[in-house]
Amino acid sequence: MARAAEAIRAGGIVAVATETVYGLAADARSAAGVARVYAAKGRPDFNPLIVHVADLGAAERLAVLDEDARALAAAFWPGPLTMVLPLRADAGIAPAVTAGLATVAVRVPAHRAMRALIDAAGCPLAAPSANRSNGVSPTTAAHVAASLGAAAPPILDDGPCAAGLESTIAAPVAGGWAILRPGPVTAAMLADVVPLVPAPAGGGVTAPGQLARHYSPDRPVRLDATAAGPGEWMIGYGPVPGDDTLSAAGDPWEAAARLFACLHRADASGRAGIAVAPVPGDGVEAAIRDRLRRAAG
Repeated sequence: MARAAEAIRAGGIVAVATETVYGLAADARSAAGVARVYAAKGRPDFNPLIVHVADLGAAERLAVLDEDARALAAAFWPGPLTMVLPLRADAGIAPAVTAGLATVAVRVPAHRAMRALIDAAGCPLAAPSANRSNGVSPTTAAHVAASLGAAAPPILDDGPCAAGLESTIAAPVAGGWAILRPGPVTAAMLADVVPLVPAPAGGGVTAPGQLARHYSPDRPVRLDATAAGPGEWMIGYGPVPGDDTLSAAGDPWEAAARLFACLHRADASGRAGIAVAPVPGDGVEAAIRDRLRRAAG
């Protein structure tokens, strides 16, 4: 951890476990560090990054939080909720982090490794998922190494990620709050705290995870399959069997935790394509379907 923090302070990058997926972290104030994140991932520069901070006070030094945002912070921080909020003029964040937008995506993580790195480095950390851009997100250190290859930085390995899906992203809009990316904090959970309205149509990329094709294996993905086609690796769910399964018991939270690992195994299978069973439901299942639609995009 001490060596990782030293690398961050020197403008370097480090891969680190979080409760969602492994992140590729740099000092959010360092233009050089943030540039190394984009270069390692091959990430387009119009796609902003999430800034991870230690607590609500640190978030308020970067962004403007109103009463609703503080209520969401009280309910879900530390945890897998990212809020897209107005950027303070004196935030000191490298411009590339926000992709030139007037907002910043900010989160207080719960995972011990990421929290320890924030504390040891003494700075806010910009950290997208630690994989090549548009590739399958990593939920183990081995996924990071395989995806980034020679571009992989030192990895703080703290085992598999518990949630297995990137954080929910929400933003204030006219009439309430909108979900820009579904995740482990579900719509029902958010609606208990703030009014939810549909996300505005169009407007370009305003937060991570909004590209039409994202989280994608190298092989084509077919959704809502009940059996494998010729040359396909089948990922089952519940009563639908397969070469692998998101959850034989039909448990959506187990499915979320296993989703990216299943896609990594399917991609490594050598089969020509990947088939995925239906994942019905309106809670975390919606986030799973969002990732699968983008993987198949």
